[in-house]
Amino acid sequence: MVLEGYENFSEKFEKFRLILAEYNQKYNLTAISDEKEVYIKHFFDSIKPENYFPFGAKIVEIGSGGGFPSIPLKIVRDDLSFNLIESTGKKCEFLKTVVEKLNLNCVQVLNIRAEDGAKDKSLREKFDVATARAVAKLNTLCEYCLPYVKVGGKFIAYKGADDEVKESLNAIKILGGEIEKTEKYFLPEGLGERCVIVIKKVAPTPSKYPRGRGLERKKPL
Repeated sequence: MVLEGYENFSEKFEKFRLILAEYNQKYNLTAISDEKEVYIKHFFDSIKPENYFPFGAKIVEIGSGGGFPSIPLKIVRDDLSFNLIESTGKKCEFLKTVVEKLNLNCVQVLNIRAEDGAKDKSLREKFDVATARAVAKLNTLCEYCLPYVKVGGKFIAYKGADDEVKESLNAIKILGGEIEKTEKYFLPEGLGERCVIVIKKVAPTPSKYPRGRGLERKKPL
């Protein structure tokens, strides 16, 4: 299968799909295995919002898992650099294999918990963009992601719909962000509706966040 408008990258996308299929049998990376659905629900969905990522941006992805949206974005946007944060060692092994076999430059895989990395001075508020897809509810994601973003940068969240925005406004404000834009879009072939939520970092995140000990999920802001 070829993604319309991205024909020049078809070889790398297919290579990525085959590696994903191979490792999925061992590591359960995704419930989606049908070729067409992988291309649309994973690849197309990952690159559809690419215009929100500034040229040359330094990006941190939280909960990388199977490498979405980071790997498809890197395939079509070689100007972007990535730090992929993933707490599960086997998934990190998969991501490193993909990076090596696709010859992707400026992609670093970090086997750490998101809340620990956010306390690291070399990572905290050092990125132009943080992104995450299908990791947690938006108010929880904001606490994981916004601490990594420098003031003036963005957190770009991939969600199934925008109905989590209202309940996340308090968390966004506390953590130094504000909603810049939300955009709904439809996947081809009637395979669903998606939403990208862009949150601008307008103030430093208070040092006590993220709280850790699982409080981001148990007691969202």
